[in-house]
Amino acid sequence: MTTPTQVNNVHRFLLLVTAVSYILTMQFPGFGEAATTRFYDFKVEYTTVTKLCQSRSIPTVNGQYPGPTLYGHEGDRIIVKVTNTISYNVTIHWHGIRQHFSCWSDGPAYITQCPIQTGQTYTYEFILYQQKGTLLWHAHISWLRATVHGAIVIYPMPGVPYPFTVPYEEHVLILGEYWNADVEVLEKQILASGGGPPVSDAYTINGHPGPLYNCSTTDAFVLNLKPGETYLLRIINAGLNTENFFGIADHKLTVVAVDGSYTKPFKTRSLIITPGQTTDVLLVADRPVRMYYMSMAAYMPSNIPINNVAALATVKYEGSSNALSMALLPSLPGRNDSNTILKFMGNLRGLSVKDNNLSVPQSIDRNLLFTISLNQEACLTGQTCGAPNNTRFSASVNNITFQRPSLAILQAYYFNINRSYTPDFPDNPPYSFDYTGTPILDVQSNFGTRVSVISFNSNVQLVLQDTSITSKENHPIHLHGFSFYVVGFGLGNYQASSANLNLVDPPLRNTIGVPAGGWAAIRFTANNPGVWFMHC
Repeated sequence: MTTPTQVNNVHRFLLLVTAVSYILTMQFPGFGEAATTRFYDFKVEYTTVTKLCQSRSIPTVNGQYPGPTLYGHEGDRIIVKVTNTISYNVTIHWHGIRQHFSCWSDGPAYITQCPIQTGQTYTYEFILYQQKGTLLWHAHISWLRATVHGAIVIYPMPGVPYPFTVPYEEHVLILGEYWNADVEVLEKQILASGGGPPVSDAYTINGHPGPLYNCSTTDAFVLNLKPGETYLLRIINAGLNTENFFGIADHKLTVVAVDGSYTKPFKTRSLIITPGQTTDVLLVADRPVRMYYMSMAAYMPSNIPINNVAALATVKYEGSSNALSMALLPSLPGRNDSNTILKFMGNLRGLSVKDNNLSVPQSIDRNLLFTISLNQEACLTGQTCGAPNNTRFSASVNNITFQRPSLAILQAYYFNINRSYTPDFPDNPPYSFDYTGTPILDVQSNFGTRVSVISFNSNVQLVLQDTSITSKENHPIHLHGFSFYVVGFGLGNYQASSANLNLVDPPLRNTIGVPAGGWAAIRFTANNPGVWFMHC
């Protein structure tokens, strides 16, 4: 993942893009009518797993790694009781769920709730409002989401078909990162040093690293195929720090949805998926009967240390031999192949604005320009810090580094408590410069808990601009509470006069990878009252 995201792990929630809708009313309407109510019971507990030659206890939900999948239909009410039995505080975020009038159930710690302490419970309740497709849930405090995560599968309303070939089977594929260490301890070490996070010990597909890693020849996920059939793969990136390429040897994938929204189908040999994103693809078992590998590998456009060993899973055609030595390996793009990223982004088109139940804003009430940077702060006298030249990394938006409050911002707003935040996040960076020009070093940021207040029903355009402060990086940015249209992207500095924006059929997403040395423009209507986190 990008370095600012790494810094977000270095200092909790350092990167906050505060598209926060404290909108007009103090009342939060109750839940509407739902088709079916589905109950889930989540127990956050330690589970012993053996990976990479070591056995260790990791935080999980219900003893599963990855965790259980939530299933429902569009319009269903979901109620999840979460009980925390581990020694760390925890919250759960339902990544991509718009939380229509259910902001208290969004889950980010110190934004919409205080954490669930050891031995305590918290019940989340929300409706799958005008949504269908693949999303994910994960812990939303510190690094616990490394192992505390799972899928959300939302089917169309009963009787409503998919807008593509009915698959023979569906499979969830969760891409992740694994450390042979206590991730909470790792995070504390990073916070103490101010440096970047350690490289993961393995990438995983459904919790399995595959045969390229030590002691992992048999620790690989297997996807069984019947020749001639079509399969729907729901691919989720639940990793912490790394964008990933994904592909299957000698097979093309047809992209049909991203982030829970249908797309116009297109074929690709590989796809790019950032942490927090989901991609649904159709796989046709139309190749010779044999064994193949699927693979995930890192994308990193800058000179940042990463794990360069790919995770592999086996794709086994019915009737093929079990000789893994004969399995074909996929050819994925190189670790810094940004051209493939831009091509993939350019191929994404929304299938139907009407189906999304969200119009593309044609006129704008609020224009925002947020620069995303990696600052280097001076190390305190007498300390040794982990960033270059004895400094500390701090990610910033418009040169403001987010400080986590002691009281959840939603609680502070709702009860009119003034000590948690200030409503003065700037609409633009403090000064203009050549954002993606010659790298700038040793730029100090300002620290604060500042939020952007957006009027109800405003049409918002937000331009997310990478900068070369310290280095140019790709930034996966996630907005809670909304899906947004990605109306444009490009390299260099955003120029309104020359930007080619797609206002006809842009893809609808909840997480966008801002190109390294470039920009992305998103639009949404602020029609969901609440306090909403936006972050890398």
